[in-house]
Amino acid sequence: MAKLVSKTYGDALFELALEQDVMDELSKEVQAVSQALRENEELMKLMEHPKIVKEEKLQIMERIFKGRVSDNLTGFLELVVSKDRYGEIFEIFDFFMGRVREHKHIGVAKVTTAVELKDKQKKAVEKRLLATTDYKSFEMDYTVDAGLIGGMVIRIGDRVVDSSIKHKLEQMSRELMKIQL
Repeated sequence: MAKLVSKTYGDALFELALEQDVMDELSKEVQAVSQALRENEELMKLMEHPKIVKEEKLQIMERIFKGRVSDNLTGFLELVVSKDRYGEIFEIFDFFMGRVREHKHIGVAKVTTAVELKDKQKKAVEKRLLATTDYKSFEMDYTVDAGLIGGMVIRIGDRVVDSSIKHKLEQMSRELMKIQL
């Protein structure tokens, strides 16, 4: 259900940004508001509290965001609160940002290696990904997992390329188990 809600509201926000040609501005505002909300747990608890009436929650949203972000985003936040969907706000924003990245042909790659990569190596990985995909640019997320032993694992959406030594050893082990003597 949350997936359907985030898609419905995220699509609506994306279509609004597209229609009014404010994609860049709105996506920056969404990122800023999302970060502000994530950092303020008390506000989240307040907005999700069942004993606080909807009108009061709407006034809180207006006081916090009116004049600081565009009227489009303020109105959208008020709509989300009025429809009792505030609990899904981060999923909605994440879906919206995914649509923005898709629209701008920006890929998100999660690269896991056994050791920390140097800047030159990171640039080479990104250059190779740009050459082998249809994306114009990438948001790169690098992590280290010594358990891989060597090599790397690259995730772009639901696609995974696993060239780690750990994976190759597991494949060899499975193949050896199939051999009957």
